[in-house]
Amino acid sequence: MGAGMAANLARSQQRVAAFDLSPAALAAAEAAGCGVSASAAEAVREAEAVITMLPAAAEVRRVFERDILPNAPRDALIIDCSTIDVESARALAAAAAGVGRTFVDAPVSGGIMAAQAGTLAFMVGCDEADFPRVQTLLAPMGRAVIRAGGPGAGQAAKICNNMVLGISMLGLCEAFALAEKLDLAPEKFFEIAAQSSAQCWSLTTYCPWPGQVPEAPSNRNYEGGFLTRLMLKDLKLAQEAAAKAGAATPLGAQAEALFALFERLGYGARDFSAVLQLLRGRLAELG
Repeated sequence: MGAGMAANLARSQQRVAAFDLSPAALAAAEAAGCGVSASAAEAVREAEAVITMLPAAAEVRRVFERDILPNAPRDALIIDCSTIDVESARALAAAAAGVGRTFVDAPVSGGIMAAQAGTLAFMVGCDEADFPRVQTLLAPMGRAVIRAGGPGAGQAAKICNNMVLGISMLGLCEAFALAEKLDLAPEKFFEIAAQSSAQCWSLTTYCPWPGQVPEAPSNRNYEGGFLTRLMLKDLKLAQEAAAKAGAATPLGAQAEALFALFERLGYGARDFSAVLQLLRGRLAELG
């Protein structure tokens, strides 16, 4: 995700200092026009804005406390685009405010394809006065930059959004598996569903059945894309938030259970749409 985002910032004539633990990722960033830094601390030292995209809250906290706060200029805007829990986002915002810094949570929707195309949707949690600056910085990477509310609201929006995504993908996979059993050609089901009430992002942008949407991971044996383990992480965040808030999310709980099973079977590194093969009884085809 971060690779596509950095490349689009560079294309918009921003001077980008990139850092990643992966040498291959750094090489790709350099090829896309970014400067390469030897460490996160070096990357942020002269930054007007710091943008992080990391796997989970533990990594965000560690980089924030160890690399960003001690090294970034005091007026640098700190924007985290990772998906983490609401409490962590609010705690980081409070910690930043305590030392005169501004921390913004701005998780994204759209996946790797949107990150590369510069068509991400950003869900922003920040004070209203900070939003115009945030919007300007994020605009080269997205088709929509929406302020959800104050600190933590971006993460709340992302958790709810991805719970819907997980549930809708499972429903779509069940439908394709059923269509196949009923001798309805999957490509015909796709054509009909895409023009009727089953139409959704999971179908027309990210179809789990190969051959229907050219850029979908299903055409690459479900390699890359939005990894199952990351979808499971987001569903766990949703369930934890629901438990704390006293909200009923039975479908979210069922989605978490099914993706947890898929991960335990060894498919956490496959795209989350590969759960179709579990429902078809065709896991062997994943290799």
